[in-house]
Amino acid sequence: MKAIISDIHSNLEALQAVLADIKSQGITEIYCLGDVVGYGPNPRECVDLVMDCQLVLMGNHDQGAMFDPDGFNASAERAIFWTRAQLEGGPEPRAVRERRWEFLAERPRTHRENGYLYVHGSARNPLNEYVFPEDIYNQRKMERIYALVEKYCFQGHTHVPGIFTENLQFFSPEDLNYTYKLDGRKTLCNVGSVGQPRDGNWKACYITLNNDIITFHRVEYDVEKTIKKIYEIPELENFLGDRLREGR
Repeated sequence: MKAIISDIHSNLEALQAVLADIKSQGITEIYCLGDVVGYGPNPRECVDLVMDCQLVLMGNHDQGAMFDPDGFNASAERAIFWTRAQLEGGPEPRAVRERRWEFLAERPRTHRENGYLYVHGSARNPLNEYVFPEDIYNQRKMERIYALVEKYCFQGHTHVPGIFTENLQFFSPEDLNYTYKLDGRKTLCNVGSVGQPRDGNWKACYITLNNDIITFHRVEYDVEKTIKKIYEIPELENFLGDRLREGR
C-alpha cells in the first residue's frame, strides 16, 4: 500500500497531520505529486519533510520558486518570491540550504511505473495544465489527455479531489463513499490537496492506493495556527489564510 499526497503549499500543520495519519496506518511508501511550496508560511520545513518520500515530483509553484514564476497572479507571485527568499536564506548552515535547493530543482516532472502515470498537472502538460471536474464537458481536451495515459494517472494541481472515468464522468470522494476500485479502464485520479483544499472541505486531503483500491482520506489539522502565521508575514496576503477555513 502507498499514500499519494500533493499540493502541500508550505502548510506545515497540514503536512504533519497527514504524515501522522499515514504512519498510523503502517504505510511507509509515500509519493508526492508536487507543489511542496508556495502560498504558505513554512516552505523550508515542508521541503525537509518530503525529502523522506519515495517519490517527489515538481509542481508549478516549486518550479516558480526555483526558476521563473511565469503565469502567476500578483498574490501568488509575491508569495513565490518570499518563498524563494526563505529557501535561499534562513538560519541554517549553507549546506542545509543548498541541499533543499538542489532537491527541489532536481525534481522530475513525471513518473511511470507498471502502467501508472504520476504527474502534477496532467498527462499532456505535467506541470501546468488543470483538469477540472467541468472538463468532462470538454471532450476534445479529455480525449487528448486520455490518449497519453496507458492505464491510470494520478495528479493534483486543481486541489479538487475525485475520479475521472474515460466515458467522461467525474465522481467526488463523497459520490464514491471515499473508495474507488480501479477496473482496468483508463482512469484519472486527482488526489486532492494537503495544504490548501478547494472543494469546500477545509480538511487536508490525500489518498491511499492498496492494489486496485483508491481510498480518499480527510484529516483535521490546526488550521488557525497556519492562518495566524500567514497573517504575520506581510508578503503573504491575508486571504491566503482566510480561504483555508472554507476550503476554497
